Amino acid sequence: MDLTAIDDAARTGNVAKLFDRTAAHHGDAQAMEHHGRRWTHADVRDWTAELAGGFHEIGLEPGDRALLFLPNCPQYLIASIGAFKAGVEISPVNPQYKRREVAYQLTDTDASAVITHPALRDVVAQATADADVEPAVITIRSEDWERDPDDHAFEELRGEPTLVERADDDVALLPYTSGTTGDPKGVKLTHENTRAQLLWPLTASNVDVEPADVRSLTWLPLYHITGFTHTALQPLVGGGRLYFRSALEWDAQECLQLIEDEVITHFVGVTTMYADMVETDDFGEYDLTSLESASEGGAKLSTAVQERFEETAGVDIAEGYGLTETHGATHTQSGSTFGLKHGTIGQPLRMTDCKIVDDSGTEVGPGEEGELLVRGPQVMAGYLELPEATAAAFTENGFLRTGDIARRDGNNYYEIVDRKKHMINTAGYNVYPSELEDLILEHEAVADVAVVGIPDERRNEVPKAFVVTSEGIAPGSDVTAEEITEFCLAAVASYKHPREVEFVAELPRTTSGKIQKYKLEEREE
Repeated sequence: MDLTAIDDAARTGNVAKLFDRTAAHHGDAQAMEHHGRRWTHADVRDWTAELAGGFHEIGLEPGDRALLFLPNCPQYLIASIGAFKAGVEISPVNPQYKRREVAYQLTDTDASAVITHPALRDVVAQATADADVEPAVITIRSEDWERDPDDHAFEELRGEPTLVERADDDVALLPYTSGTTGDPKGVKLTHENTRAQLLWPLTASNVDVEPADVRSLTWLPLYHITGFTHTALQPLVGGGRLYFRSALEWDAQECLQLIEDEVITHFVGVTTMYADMVETDDFGEYDLTSLESASEGGAKLSTAVQERFEETAGVDIAEGYGLTETHGATHTQSGSTFGLKHGTIGQPLRMTDCKIVDDSGTEVGPGEEGELLVRGPQVMAGYLELPEATAAAFTENGFLRTGDIARRDGNNYYEIVDRKKHMINTAGYNVYPSELEDLILEHEAVADVAVVGIPDERRNEVPKAFVVTSEGIAPGSDVTAEEITEFCLAAVASYKHPREVEFVAELPRTTSGKIQKYKLEEREE
């Protein structure tokens, strides 16, 4: 969809108007596919409008909140856009959550409704009992399942077609932070925040494919901001089509086959997805040349995996950067002035201001390290009912503190060095775990690694490496901890090398691929 097709009325207020403009220009074109079932953009427009009316008929009002507790499926997007049209705030919930976690989000959001799947219905019942609340429960259809008589059937929840007006600063989406430190926080993302991210790809000439010709494989979890914003909403509002698969049922061979069969143009994955694909026995036999854009995030991708995938697919894997608090991307390699520069997150989006500052808040120059600050129309309004946390997250002039240590070069390409909270202070020296991790991944016997700081009486803390060996490599015989240590000592200053190396079968990760270092740190404590 060309920007000229977006009238002034769709540039303000309820972000759902953008999807209706898309349907006006691409109504008969396919919008969604899920295991053989297909929907057009007109189907999406009409269903979401009637669903918005259905929400109002069961008592949901503008400003109310609904938890979205679903695996990846078309109903996830239909529910979200329908909620936008109804003025209802959507709060995504990880479908792997158990009763305690769901109860927390129910209570913290004061949700009036829960939209869920039959397979998760028991968890909802347990969580509502624990929280002592009685929200409306809306369940999507499933084969061989008898709906609870008190539930509303999602597919039957149709009312008068509705689209209520909302202010730019009204909340549209309320995702929760991962909660690696303290309780998870609700992130208030407004209609304006959402619109800023949706319009950005329509102004960026980053791939040789028109927005309406985009075929996006939506396999990343939709409860996660990257999957929701970049693999689903963005392609959809541009007139493209989505292919839904559940993140809980990841299958590398099915993914490769789907890319070939459906001529997928856009794929965003995490490190483990790419590693699984190149390790399949028949990886080289799939035709992946339809891919115009391949992106990854969550953790560092090994050079060997990256090179093998790029050689077969014929497309470079691009990195980007963003946070839940920024509704997704603030930086990207795709569309950067001088092209992809591996090892960086690219340049800031044209709508994003950013700078790198030292501990005193003074901006540092190219090549110097400091905390990355960002500002732009996609940055959150704040944390739900947490004014002190909100105030602490922003500088006086409105920059969001990302908590990431970064540096930039003379061409304004940014590189994330590490999380500020992950920095290891050993005998007065700063050690960034990512530097060691990148080095250790170069060892031919290493498939995965995480470095954390562990307590040390003399040095305050020292680096420890948790290493997963490559397939067929036996820890202790084919490779030893001493070899890994010596490998590091030969390449970096002695104060940086890991004082301990532990071989593990796997590293704890979130469903979005990020290593849960706090779990490794808790083990040491």
